[in-house]
Amino acid sequence: MTTRMTAMAATSLCLALIAAPGMAADITGAGSTFVFPVLSKWSDAYTGGDKINYQSIGSGGGIKQVESKTVTFGASDKPLAMSELNQYGMTQFPVIVGGESLVVNLPGIKPGDMVLDGPTLAKIYLGQVKNWSDPAIKKLNPKLNLPARPILVVHRSDGSGTTFIFANYLSKVSPEWASKVGADTAIEWPVGVGGKGNEGVAASVQQLAGSIGYVEYAYAMQNHLTYTKMVNKAGKTLEPSIDTFKAAAASADWVGASSQAFNMVLVDQPGANAWPITGATWAIFYKNPSDKAASASALKFFKWAYEHGAPAATSLDYVPLPDNAVKAIEATWKSIQGSGM
Repeated sequence: MTTRMTAMAATSLCLALIAAPGMAADITGAGSTFVFPVLSKWSDAYTGGDKINYQSIGSGGGIKQVESKTVTFGASDKPLAMSELNQYGMTQFPVIVGGESLVVNLPGIKPGDMVLDGPTLAKIYLGQVKNWSDPAIKKLNPKLNLPARPILVVHRSDGSGTTFIFANYLSKVSPEWASKVGADTAIEWPVGVGGKGNEGVAASVQQLAGSIGYVEYAYAMQNHLTYTKMVNKAGKTLEPSIDTFKAAAASADWVGASSQAFNMVLVDQPGANAWPITGATWAIFYKNPSDKAASASALKFFKWAYEHGAPAATSLDYVPLPDNAVKAIEATWKSIQGSGM
């Protein structure tokens, strides 16, 4: 495990232990590893109330925990459908926007050297493109000296919103992927080895020569992984960056989506500068929480994050939500009993 990965694991442990006895409320959350880097920074900087006890366990686990009422809020990169929210008496709202990057471990290949497109990526994860010297990859990278070695596919082993975003993108660019595999937080992978969390995928790619994986961009940067460029819907070749994530999120009508609990997927957006694998994280709350004080305290934390957390978010290449989206989000908090909104 790298020093940076060890530091992230230690930070995760600190977040899990930071809520001390005697506080007014015990804010517990669980879920998305996609959002963990920025949530960790926010928690370290927050002085306006109770700290967060957040478990970075993957969106699937976060959804299960909030549904079973073992946490104050869940965090998922897959928005829940209105039918599921209504079934449990819950609501959700977006927290932040970010991008996923493809990362590879190939000798002599530096960050941004390699170009991939959606159809080729789908064939890699379907197990149809099996070698780095495959003609499909060579066509996209005519100037690269690609090795004739097998591709080792790395994917998530846990229930994951990062997987949902990635698989949703592959479903949009590959009819075969859509029919054979589909998109969800947990899917039947045709090929590859699994890693737990964004942390696990990053570590696996770092350790395994010839590998490829998908991670939230902050994990690629923090672990100095070799990211690829991507060809987007407009046919433009882009690098992952806060600017290309912003371009993908620019067409998002969060205000219009408020009546559907902000259920919106941002992959494969139009626009010359739109990064194709962009997504958001949603916080999930009960409308009638069993611990209303904890729920209100958690909402106070998110309100602070919207108002003061942008510098920390942008330093990690996340995209803060626009002011009109924040106003629409905070208006929906009135439905949460005890929120004080």
